Amino acid sequence: MALSTEMLNLATGVISFLFTLLVFSYLIGDNPLFRVAVYIFVGVSSGYIAAVAVWLVIFPRLIYPLMSAMPPGEMFNLAIIVPLGLVSLGALMLLIFPRQTGLGRIVLAYLVGVGAAVTLAGALSGTLIPQVQATINAFDMGAAGLHGIDVVETTFNGAIILLGTVLTLAYFHFGARQKPDGSMRRFVVVEVLAWAGRIFIGIALGAVFAGVFTAALTALIERISSLITFILGLLGNFF
Repeated sequence: MALSTEMLNLATGVISFLFTLLVFSYLIGDNPLFRVAVYIFVGVSSGYIAAVAVWLVIFPRLIYPLMSAMPPGEMFNLAIIVPLGLVSLGALMLLIFPRQTGLGRIVLAYLVGVGAAVTLAGALSGTLIPQVQATINAFDMGAAGLHGIDVVETTFNGAIILLGTVLTLAYFHFGARQKPDGSMRRFVVVEVLAWAGRIFIGIALGAVFAGVFTAALTALIERISSLITFILGLLGNFF
């Protein structure tokens, strides 16, 4: 017997109401109710990720290509060597015997190397180069004129952006010279610029924290509003 829409909405509302209370129970300290909610959340998330990995990655990108590369009754296809090699490397990560676990370092070295290369390329193409271009574009008088911004305002805004960029990069400059007493200290100019860079970093972190706090507060208000709406709707059905 199929569930009606009202029964389904009621069951969904009750589950949402209970789990919201379980999460809010953390306000009185760590307790078994909160742990139950966390365990269920982690379990459901892990199961969902595993299902996505199996049906969207392993089968379409590994199993199906292997099956198409080895049709029954035909000769061995050389194209299968690459996916078989990748499967073999992945199998090395599953070794649990102490003497053979060193073989897994080959895969770890490959993953770390590829991850470092991707991270470096992403930092350059996604952060550093766009920041340099944005700093240069801040002094574009032609584009500012199209938006009705005068030369003085454009120059001032560009100077603030340029100053913040230079001071922030100076803060992350770790070149230092060894003193006679053995201590390491940066040049005085770099030290002053780095100190000023802290101001811009603090402003940026403050803005990020304000955004995170606003998002969390919005989620809290939405949950409380959902609880109130559910309770009023439940009372309305009974009375």
